[in-house]
Amino acid sequence: MNVKIEIAKEYDPAYAVIYTTAVTEEIQKVSDFLQQGSGPVTGYSEDRLVILQPEEIYMVRVEDEMTAIYSKENRYISRKRLKEIYAQVGDRFLQISKSTIINLRYLDSMEAGFGGTMLLKLKNGCKDYVSRFYLKALKQYLGL
Repeated sequence: MNVKIEIAKEYDPAYAVIYTTAVTEEIQKVSDFLQQGSGPVTGYSEDRLVILQPEEIYMVRVEDEMTAIYSKENRYISRKRLKEIYAQVGDRFLQISKSTIINLRYLDSMEAGFGGTMLLKLKNGCKDYVSRFYLKALKQYLGL
């Protein structure tokens, strides 16, 4: 793959254009990488589409095969998969189980759970367990 970078004042904000004959796996990976953290997350509340900035999101969790997004006071449903939202919000969030990511800014408290897990409580009242697999990353973030 050839890469060309042009620097000019008229490219603010920066954008990327990919010229290709087909969307191959390699092209899709490059596109996905470039779009990480690139904008708001959308969710549905009843029949309306709501646009959420990452800083408004407290937790994202898979519930009954749907992706639920929790803000300070509301719950929204997204058509995106958990991993897509996680890639979009980036380093502001931490995955704490296979089905949940949390916004680290809204972490309120922790308490020991069963089987080596930890129960996390967020400032909006949401609670979820950190699985043992993801506990190391949380402890590293907290400096424990």
